[in-house]
Parts: sequence; C-alpha cells; structure tokens
Amino acid sequence: MLIALMGEYRKSAIEYKQILNNIPQYLFEKITDKKTKDEDCKSIQNITFHIIHSGYTYSNYINSVNKREWFEYTENIETPKKGIEEIDKMLDFTENSFDGIWNKTNKEIGEWKFDTRWNVTYDFEQLMEHAIVHILRHRRQIENVIKNNS
Repeated sequence: MLIALMGEYRKSAIEYKQILNNIPQYLFEKITDKKTKDEDCKSIQNITFHIIHSGYTYSNYINSVNKREWFEYTENIETPKKGIEEIDKMLDFTENSFDGIWNKTNKEIGEWKFDTRWNVTYDFEQLMEHAIVHILRHRRQIENVIKNNS
C-alpha cells in the first residue's frame, strides 16, 4: 500500500510540475482571482505554496506516528522553477516520513487516525488519497487559469 500511494502521489505531481515548467513568470505571479477570499488561490504562486505547505502538513501527521517533530513549511516560492524544486523536496520529505513504517502491515497502518487542523479525521490511506487528489484539483484549477489568461 505504501509503495502504491507514494507512487501515485509522485505521479500526481508530474503534470503539475510540467505546467509550472511552461508558465511565464508574469502569469505565475499574476493575481488571477481577485474575488476570492482564499489567499491560497489568488495566484498560481499562492496555489503552488499551498500545495507544498499542505504536503508537508500531511507528512507531519504521518510523522506523528513516530513522534517526530512537526515541520512548518515557510519557504518563499518566487519562481515556477523554485516551485518545481520545492515540490520535489516535499515529496522526498513525505517518502522519508514512511521510514519506520515500511514494515507495518496494512491492518496496522489502517488503525492510525489523524485529526486534521481542517477538522476532518482520516485514516492513513484516506490522508494520502487526499494528498494525491489535492494536487490534481489544483492542477486542474491552474489549467483553467491558463485557459482564461491566454
């Protein structure tokens, strides 16, 4: 299960990183949703930070199983290239959060529950599925931003 979930998580990031690789700096920074009250969705730059920050948060919940210290992500994402690099670091951090649990059975892993700060309780598999879909949803959002700004 762990190998499959991590593989799909990395796969979900591939298309997002491809989009970032082709985004001009001006569009990366441009406020494309002036009406939203959600700071995480005003620009592609904000969305990219949000994806990375959230990825570290999901990993922190996993790290709590092994009582590792919480890591709060605060880097500035100034360019699409930096976004790509930071997504890769976040994915590596996630995979490292699996250290110490690779040998656990699916049943053992399934017993873990995570009460998130957005008031949802997930088991391990649900948390990782949420992480995967989170990137996919924002990738789609950015594709729409690009289409509407062409």
